[in-house]
Amino acid sequence: MAHPLSLLERYWNHSSFRPLQEDIINAVLDNEDVFTLLPTGGGKSICFQIPALIKDGLCIVVSPLIALMKDQVNTLNQKGIKAMAITSGISYAELDTLLDNCIYGNYKFLYLSPERLQQDIVQQRIEQMPVNLIAVDEAHCISQWGNDFRPAYKHIAILRQLHPSVNLIALTATAKARVIADIIESLDLLSPKVFKASFNRPNIAYQVLNTEDKTYKIEQILKAYPGPSIIYVRSRKAAVEMSNQLASKNISSTFFHGGIPNAQKQERLQAWLSDRTQVMVATTAFGMGIDKADVKTIIHINLPESLESYYQEAGRAGRNNETAYAVILKNASDANSLKNQFLKSLPTVDILKTIYRKLCNYFQISYGEGELTTHQFNFNAFCTTYQFNTKIAYNAIQVLDRTSILKLSQQFNYSTKLQFKVSNMVLFQYLETYPSLELLIKTILRTYGGIFEHLLNIDIALITKKTGLAENEVIASLKRLEKDGMVDFSFSNTDSEITFLQPREDDKTIHRIAKIVEQQHELKAQQLQAVLDYVDNDSVCKSIQLLDYFGEQNTVNCGICSVCLTKKKQVQPDFKTVQRDIILALETTPLSSRAMVNQLIHEEAVILDVLKTLLEHEIIELTASNLYKLKHT
Repeated sequence: MAHPLSLLERYWNHSSFRPLQEDIINAVLDNEDVFTLLPTGGGKSICFQIPALIKDGLCIVVSPLIALMKDQVNTLNQKGIKAMAITSGISYAELDTLLDNCIYGNYKFLYLSPERLQQDIVQQRIEQMPVNLIAVDEAHCISQWGNDFRPAYKHIAILRQLHPSVNLIALTATAKARVIADIIESLDLLSPKVFKASFNRPNIAYQVLNTEDKTYKIEQILKAYPGPSIIYVRSRKAAVEMSNQLASKNISSTFFHGGIPNAQKQERLQAWLSDRTQVMVATTAFGMGIDKADVKTIIHINLPESLESYYQEAGRAGRNNETAYAVILKNASDANSLKNQFLKSLPTVDILKTIYRKLCNYFQISYGEGELTTHQFNFNAFCTTYQFNTKIAYNAIQVLDRTSILKLSQQFNYSTKLQFKVSNMVLFQYLETYPSLELLIKTILRTYGGIFEHLLNIDIALITKKTGLAENEVIASLKRLEKDGMVDFSFSNTDSEITFLQPREDDKTIHRIAKIVEQQHELKAQQLQAVLDYVDNDSVCKSIQLLDYFGEQNTVNCGICSVCLTKKKQVQPDFKTVQRDIILALETTPLSSRAMVNQLIHEEAVILDVLKTLLEHEIIELTASNLYKLKHT
């Protein structure tokens, strides 16, 4: 039998385990059921991959994260370890072949979604497989009190019936005590060995900063703490815009989101991993499964939707145990924006009933039929047909997906794509000849940053709304631009697929998930309130606040968070001292408030208060260009 450390060195090029990893591996090798709580960056996958390699047979890994499954399978295959993932979008014949390969083909890992596990053919073939271990990743999804509960996870226990003598390891990065108990019960773990790493990350300085000018504050932070950084934003458009703004300030940056072609994703990821690019501006999915130890700064421009997700995203910093910074930037409007985005757009049970019924009508599915039928889906056309709010409709379909009523597959390769092939100058010369296209072109340029550099997904419905043009007119104009060599244009009238997983029963279908939906809405409200409490609490150490949220008691201040640093500051200088320093600074030249904050040693808030008083007493005045200068009488 190979020793765990020798496999770690052979396949992962590490000479020692991280905390708890070796103990967890040994417990799994002793055929114990194991529950593992390792915060992000703790190396969860190794805890099941190494014992599975040591044991004869195949490890079944259940995970809801398709992208992460594919990433782990690719990584294992690159190491020469046979692994496969069975995801959506494959035919019955292909599924049949893949499952046979797992029985006879000496595979070591089979990754499955919990929905796949519910198929009879999958269960029948798993029973014939030489299974050596069952690993349940993202195990918090099994609990109704867990973040991102998925009812399909409740069926994972079928694996215990198919292979009653095989031990199981459940893994998660975030779970409170109630969720842990729920996981252990739902997975029928027998006297499990429980391993819980501390959530304490003493090298991360958690900071919450108030600012009305977030872009300027980001520039200050990145220049103060040079090093690999991730900036999290809410939307693809925001990712492009922020990356461009940083580039204009000579800060090397790129952006990353789901709509970028895979080849470009890999190029950008490698540029960032190899430190050719300092900053990755990304939507929140970025970072999962990416192990870059020297990330110096994580910045959230918007408030996170939960402390669970924030802890995971912030935890991507400082994995080399050097001091790192996790910064949330907030202003007065952020609380309302958070509630509007994540509470007001939650679909009620009645809305779910309506949208489910309309989906069935849209695809002409008769009552009692439709199970396992797949349909090309144009989301915008669907919303237009029934005059649905797009945000609420999308969230409703996501709920139906998560609760296994249907499966939504967003096919970005089917999307409508556009890129301008010519320079700005050539384009505007073209407009002089064809002025009727000016409104359309300028609308697209204002809506999609980076469209000269990249082939981007575009939303025809959004463009028609902004321009007031008819959809067929927009499409015809874009085809004309393509014919004239101005653009690359790839048109599709569908962007997704929907597979109905249950026969149509209208309200009865939704009644089965109603309690789950209402409970998840209540949990979401509690999570948002916890975020607001965290960012507004300026009296308790930020690290202690996070630990307390996850049920870990710690009364020792971290000393490096925004609260601790504020308390550490010396007694503020008196008004006269600050006034003297401001007047001395203004004697040589007029200055902006920013210039004074950068030049003087006093706190920004103190400087601004003294400036306000000096203005009121007419000791200083503002110039036409908003610079402060001494007022000479």
